[in-house]
Amino acid sequence: MSASVTLREAAEFLKANDHYLILSHRRPDGDTVGSCAALCRALRALGKQAWVYPNPQFTPKYAPFLDGLLAHDLAAGSRQQATDTPEAAHSVRHAVPRSDESPVTSHQPPADDPQAVDQFSILNSQFTVITCDIATQDLFPFGAEDLTADLAIDHHGTNDGFAARIHTDESKAACGELLTDLLPLLGVELTKPIADALYVAVSTDTGCFRYANVTAGTFRAAALCAEAGADVFGINRVFFETKRRPRLLLEAHLTEEMEFFADGVVAVSAIPDSLIAELGLTEDDIDDIAGYGRTVEGVEIAVMLREVEGGKGKISLRCSPAFDAARICARLGGGGHPGAAGASVPGGIPAAREAILKAISQEIEL
Repeated sequence: MSASVTLREAAEFLKANDHYLILSHRRPDGDTVGSCAALCRALRALGKQAWVYPNPQFTPKYAPFLDGLLAHDLAAGSRQQATDTPEAAHSVRHAVPRSDESPVTSHQPPADDPQAVDQFSILNSQFTVITCDIATQDLFPFGAEDLTADLAIDHHGTNDGFAARIHTDESKAACGELLTDLLPLLGVELTKPIADALYVAVSTDTGCFRYANVTAGTFRAAALCAEAGADVFGINRVFFETKRRPRLLLEAHLTEEMEFFADGVVAVSAIPDSLIAELGLTEDDIDDIAGYGRTVEGVEIAVMLREVEGGKGKISLRCSPAFDAARICARLGGGGHPGAAGASVPGGIPAAREAILKAISQEIEL
């Protein structure tokens, strides 16, 4: 049975235990990656054994912030941890994918080293499992589906209570914002590597502070990161300014093919796997594409559809404050935030398109 805990109680739990394995969610974004990396470094600063689960869907853009933190070595039998120093992390300049980087060809986890991932199920009882930015166990990373979470740190109001202990605060714009409040309770200094990771978390989950979820507290969290030496310019450059040519071609395609409903209030776009292969897109290229329709004047509800594992259609919904994305996606078994939510349905993109339009029609006449 799940128990709700305060942030201070979560900090006391973290200080009292050891041997941590930290999970990010499927199709990881900057918030889950940055939060996991920051928490891992904070726990190591306390002298704890802590590792980030090697989510097979991590992409090259986030590699610099996870350097030395992934549990591959642990699975191979080593318990040697990297030190948390500025020298231990690569410069964020190296986070930009190369032009010759392999495109996305599958949504299934790679089989490079299946034993390294499977071993975590065997060793489950040896770990204290923490999740960051995960609202439901269905979003546990591939290979970790059967792990039992001891503590969930989250900012989704739709968290379904999968962990033994949960601290969630939907007033926070990002899980990373929660962690900036957690560090003082742990007695951990905000070092540059932690600040870099938290700035990635907070900035990416707010669209570089452009979304309606931003509060004064969000800016305070970012300011703390900047004061601690976070590479604000470099991170902003990588995540919000730099685009590969395939991404530009994708935007051109989406602009031409976008469907509009309700006199332009609703925009629907789709990215089939065939288009990903044709354009040579990587997951980093489409990491933040869900809200593309909202860039069109007059659009209040933007829908992005993709094909995902199991033949399902993935729905990503982005809404203005006039609509509630979480409420709409809840009708399809999904969830999230008022401004950003998602759901998955059987039947691929065609079924997802039909389902989300039906759900939206309960909010506005199409």
